[in-house]
Amino acid sequence: MSKSEIEKASVSTAAWILLYMGVSSMMLIVNKLAIHFLKAPSTILLCQLGSTAVAVKFCSVLGIIALDPITKRHLKPFSIVALAFVGTIFCNMKTLQYANVETFIVFRACTPLALCVLDYIFLGRHLPNGRSILCLLGLIGGAIGYVLFDKSFEVKGYFWVCIWFLVFLFDMVFLKHAADNIKVKSNWTRVFYSNFLPCFPLFFVGVGTNEANDFEWSTKGILILLLSCVMGLAMSYVSWKARSLISSTAFSIVGNCCKLLTIVVNCLIWDHHASPQGITCLCLCLFAAYFYQQAPLRKVHSSNGDKHINGKSIN
Repeated sequence: MSKSEIEKASVSTAAWILLYMGVSSMMLIVNKLAIHFLKAPSTILLCQLGSTAVAVKFCSVLGIIALDPITKRHLKPFSIVALAFVGTIFCNMKTLQYANVETFIVFRACTPLALCVLDYIFLGRHLPNGRSILCLLGLIGGAIGYVLFDKSFEVKGYFWVCIWFLVFLFDMVFLKHAADNIKVKSNWTRVFYSNFLPCFPLFFVGVGTNEANDFEWSTKGILILLLSCVMGLAMSYVSWKARSLISSTAFSIVGNCCKLLTIVVNCLIWDHHASPQGITCLCLCLFAAYFYQQAPLRKVHSSNGDKHINGKSIN
């Protein structure tokens, strides 16, 4: 690859990352507002996923985008993707229902602690260097301080955020594997499968929890729901695109860094946020996450003398 091609690829990667950061920063607030007005997280999520799948399929029928046909070759791996995806987002919704936005964000900021180890075990990267270890310690210190100063401690809220944390780790690692190894015509195929397949289990979750009885109709709530569906489509596409360009740990850290904007917006429009001391600890977490340095891929020498990185020959 020539120098100009490398520069173009770097610019393209940066553009997708910035776009992902912008959409991600606002999606959390929109979801919080949707849950506040409609009181039904599973139904909201089902609307977001279903509308995205229908929109993608409709555009493919019109020939606007390229989409792979539904086949067994794609159904099996994307079924796992769907389960991980819906599990992560559902736990995300339940966390937002029972805890404030900052509680979710600080746990989100700590995910690189585990992901750097999982990257080493499963995705062929080195362990963190000294600078990164200091950043990880900063993440731990900030998280502990935040919990101590959290004025709205709710056991149920922390239960759901811990469940989300475990599901999220699997989601990050497997979806990175899927983005790198499942061959598709375009990124829209990933968007379609990851939104279409989760609709089935999510429908039964909503029925099983009788969420329809809690759904509160209002003009403002419906408008927020429509906005969340549009943003859900954008979020799905840009997240898959960004995930295919960087490592799982880097993808998680990018998401952490953009949450500062979420905090600013949350403090302006919401009355359920952390204390000043908690915000300070949260900023420490995000500061440490921002300066975390991604570990490089390991080089492995095969028996024939070729060098391999993450399973790919570089000779």
